[in-house]
Amino acid sequence: MRATPLDVVRSLLFYLLFYPGTLVFIAGVGVTSLVGTEPMRRTVRGWSQYHRLCCRWLLGIRLKVEGEMPNEGVLVAMKHESFFEAIDLPAQMNFPAPFPKAELVGLPGWGWAARQYGVVTVERDQGAKALRAMVSSARSFAALGRPLAIFPEGTRVPSGKRAPLQSGFAGLYKLLALPVVPVAVDSGRLYHRLWKKSGTITLRVGRHIEPGLPREEVEARVLDEINALNG
Repeated sequence: MRATPLDVVRSLLFYLLFYPGTLVFIAGVGVTSLVGTEPMRRTVRGWSQYHRLCCRWLLGIRLKVEGEMPNEGVLVAMKHESFFEAIDLPAQMNFPAPFPKAELVGLPGWGWAARQYGVVTVERDQGAKALRAMVSSARSFAALGRPLAIFPEGTRVPSGKRAPLQSGFAGLYKLLALPVVPVAVDSGRLYHRLWKKSGTITLRVGRHIEPGLPREEVEARVLDEINALNG
């Protein structure tokens, strides 16, 4: 799909308003974190909702959710096609704990705000020690009633493509012993581009997958569910 002049104008307006606005929200996290967890959480959720507003009114992107997103006691495994679903997480669920890559947590400003909010940092290629640290961190957030949200493919995957799950997902599933809720997303065809396109992004919530299944079975079921919108 070639970008139209309207796509270019809309995208430029989005960049001019959303990213400077993000800097304001990062500063807001710094202020509200001194007051308490709840004001800080509301600030992060406000940033996510601000992104939705920018997408709706500047880019012409609507969001449709099929099913009900969970709010506690589960591991949400979501398809990853663009930054849209990552930014939208705090607006989708009640205080989710995401799994960002260590490189993102190390970014100035944003990384500090993420640590204040509470995330499970993913250290790639660090073996069993890193997995144990992730499980310990994830358990502490789950004990607080926070849903855990992970992109099990490990990176963004082009729309319509199917990629294998990262090996660490099965380890987390086994050690956390939590139900998995797979979520399909088709954001890549509209959002994962310089000049973004208008249209509707769909999130489809899959069936709960009980803990304790063999690795091959849980991986196959998650793969099928998160790719339900491919085609």
